Amino acid sequence: MNTSLASYGYCFAGILQRELLRFVLQKSRFLSALVRPLLWLAVFAAGFRAVLGVAIIPPYETYITYEVYITPGLIGIILLFNGMQGSLSMVYDREMGSMKVLLLSPLPRAFVLISKLLALALISLLQVAAFLAIAWCFEIRPPLSGYLTVIPAALLAAYMLAALGLVLSSLIRQLENFAGVMNFVVFPLFFLSSALYPLWKLRESSEWLYHVSHFNPFTHAVELVRFALYGQLNGQALTVCLAVTTVLTLAAVKGFNPSRGLAPRAARP
Repeated sequence: MNTSLASYGYCFAGILQRELLRFVLQKSRFLSALVRPLLWLAVFAAGFRAVLGVAIIPPYETYITYEVYITPGLIGIILLFNGMQGSLSMVYDREMGSMKVLLLSPLPRAFVLISKLLALALISLLQVAAFLAIAWCFEIRPPLSGYLTVIPAALLAAYMLAALGLVLSSLIRQLENFAGVMNFVVFPLFFLSSALYPLWKLRESSEWLYHVSHFNPFTHAVELVRFALYGQLNGQALTVCLAVTTVLTLAAVKGFNPSRGLAPRAARP
């Protein structure tokens, strides 16, 4: 039994080390993940410096600045794009055959894929930590306890989005099709959420837009992070994220085919 547990631990450590090395060597990936939300924070938020009245982050139930409100949404952007970047790496690994080699492990296929997702989620946490450190320089400073309570919330959200990326990677047959599929998925998820605007503000603008955003899983991932960053628990967001994560994990494990994309490539001249 001890040997078996050691094998599982060794497998996860190896997958995590591989993802860390890939992350460290791909400096452009790290910079792009930070520059994107920082541009939203420094440029986009400059046009919305008016104070917003929101009643969703106790004890900040009176007024908070737009920069403070948008920060958890920007964390969501980091998690979302890193999850999609992870799906890109899985499509590439599948085309190169390395995923097929990885899944030849004697350990259960589900464990290997879940380890891959968890490793991607942990990488996302490093990017979130760097972003929060920079946000501190913008005088966006949540309670110190929030830096601890946001860890499990961000980890769950990151894992959910990584699982979504794995599901998408199982549907993409060739690397060349990745950009189109990602644009079709990422931008609707992002803009039809509460990452940039409160849901009640969307409802004032459009009733149907509010309902679409309310049923968007990314909205609940952002709200889970938003509450956790200020030491609160959003039970509804947690329930939705757990349910969606379970469904996506099952779909990813069942639907991922490491040999897909190899046959067409072999047939090319």
